[in-house]
Amino acid sequence: MDAFSRKAWVRVVILLGIAYSVVGIVFGTLASPTVSGQSRVMRLAAWVVSAAVYAAHIGYERFRLGASARATAMHVAMAVALGAFLLAAAATVHSMIVASHAPYWRYLLALALWPIVTALPAFLVAFVAGALLGLLPRSA
Repeated sequence: MDAFSRKAWVRVVILLGIAYSVVGIVFGTLASPTVSGQSRVMRLAAWVVSAAVYAAHIGYERFRLGASARATAMHVAMAVALGAFLLAAAATVHSMIVASHAPYWRYLLALALWPIVTALPAFLVAFVAGALLGLLPRSA
């Protein structure tokens, strides 16, 4: 891994962490609970877009930056955790602006738990995917 690669992954983690949170916020805003089934469709669309970002990040790390499976998984998990944290922060701010019936401590707990709950499976899946991609022959 060259000097550019060592710095590039940090920018990518930050950019994609922001992208994950924007996807959650935008699709959450577009979901209308009054239209039958629209909320479910928007949640599914958010999952599909996030999965595409996730897969692209794994591919970028392995093929473009030449990162190991462990480094790929760590960087991907960090982006996912950052996105989850930003989404929890947005939910916390939203709960302060709009009347909410949920106790405030739940939003504060989400700031810590959402990143952990999302980063662990993201790491495991990215590690396995990175290891499998490492088995592919490299083209010249």
